[in-house]
Amino acid sequence: MSLRAADSLGGRAAVVGIGATEFSKDSGRSELRLAVEAVRAALDDAGLAPADVDGLVTFTMDTSPEITVAQAAGIGELSFFSRVHYGGGAACATVQQAALAVASGVAEVVVCYRAFNERSGRRFGAGVRRREPSAEGVALGWNLPAGLLTPASWVAMAAQRYLYAYGLAPEVFGHVTVTARRYAARNPAAYFYGRPVTLADHVASRWIVEPLRLLDCCQETDGGQALVVTSVERARDLARPAAVIHAAAQGAGRAQEQMTSFYRDDLTGLPEMGVVARQLWRTSGLRPSDIDVGILYDHFTPFVLMQLEEFGFCGRGEAAGFVAADALPLNTHGGQLGEAYLHGMNGIAEAVRQLRGTSVNQVPGAARVLVTAGTGVPTSGLVLGTDG
Repeated sequence: MSLRAADSLGGRAAVVGIGATEFSKDSGRSELRLAVEAVRAALDDAGLAPADVDGLVTFTMDTSPEITVAQAAGIGELSFFSRVHYGGGAACATVQQAALAVASGVAEVVVCYRAFNERSGRRFGAGVRRREPSAEGVALGWNLPAGLLTPASWVAMAAQRYLYAYGLAPEVFGHVTVTARRYAARNPAAYFYGRPVTLADHVASRWIVEPLRLLDCCQETDGGQALVVTSVERARDLARPAAVIHAAAQGAGRAQEQMTSFYRDDLTGLPEMGVVARQLWRTSGLRPSDIDVGILYDHFTPFVLMQLEEFGFCGRGEAAGFVAADALPLNTHGGQLGEAYLHGMNGIAEAVRQLRGTSVNQVPGAARVLVTAGTGVPTSGLVLGTDG
């Protein structure tokens, strides 16, 4: 059973620094170097030194351990270090872990990071390869013999059911792609800078696994992204405006598996994100109409639509029309479809830019931003704002 009351974390910590490497298809350097470059850039952005850091958080999937990054970045002693599981579902949870450490006094300055050569090295889109036997691998084992070998194939099952349940055609997913690429086309940091697409381009792109086309799937990227979290009190003494963490939550649904939760009662939603949504709204005291910008994890377009519905921005089966109407500025950096696939960490950085007023696709007066992490897996989310 998930929480049924607001928690006490909101308003006690803030993101005060963001830093990234360039986003590419072949970085030409190690994942450790990418991590260190991003960490140093984030600290420079915050106006802090490596010696100020006493905590580090990353993903279980990251190949650069906390102590190795600390040593390479010139960081000294650590009083807190942590990792979060489930791939992209960990993105916002790294910030939650950092905020919990800061709010409890376990650490004062915590850096969250993610770095990989996901295009030139291990390509997640290539699907299941050799892996050590594990309990969580059993669920995949039931599906692999049927040919469900890749993330796209796993998502396609839920996407097909979504279309059937609401009498829709695959073309509706194109609204998400067109929106992301429109913003990416104006973002010099985006891989698809200067390259918007149309709905016709979406329809013309080749099938990957029906009903998903190429333009329904996020790209693959080499790069690193880091975020600096500290207390709201300390943030007031720093040079740049802080992005206050109004709420942070994790969520796993009933009968949850990693991307293959096919035995739930209903495949047309994302119960794990429903858990996150309820807690974010309870703790922040906000509702969908209070959100100025949505940064929703877009590894595959159908799950963006389902997230909008889980958060209550629109009714079930209505999200494609919501996106087409531009009812909410969505993934203003270009998302993982348009900017870069950094397991959602670059989306958190865009939320900070929106609140600072420095985004290349700035939404006037942006004061509340919703950010989500990977879906189809146990996931996480944040509500960030301009004040405490």
